[in-house]
Amino acid sequence: MSKWDKLIEEVLKLNRNLRFGDLAKALIKIGYVQNQPKGGSSHYTFRKVNCVPVTLPKSKNTQIDIVYIRKVRDAIIDYMESGGEES
Repeated sequence: MSKWDKLIEEVLKLNRNLRFGDLAKALIKIGYVQNQPKGGSSHYTFRKVNCVPVTLPKSKNTQIDIVYIRKVRDAIIDYMESGGEES
């Protein structure tokens, strides 16, 4: 099983041990573009044409809330249901 497959499996299982970097990597892999925060915010927004933007908090040493993992899971499911095609 590839690293990508393992990552997707963990996201789909809603693994609470996932970090910002894992979720960001998954979103970028399926075609989202990372936008850095402005004005001191710690939240990064990931955008993709014809898709709902996904915003994730980036902080060191803390787990990501399950709500954010669900948003990434939903984006991955939409990607997989569309046949893995870029929008």
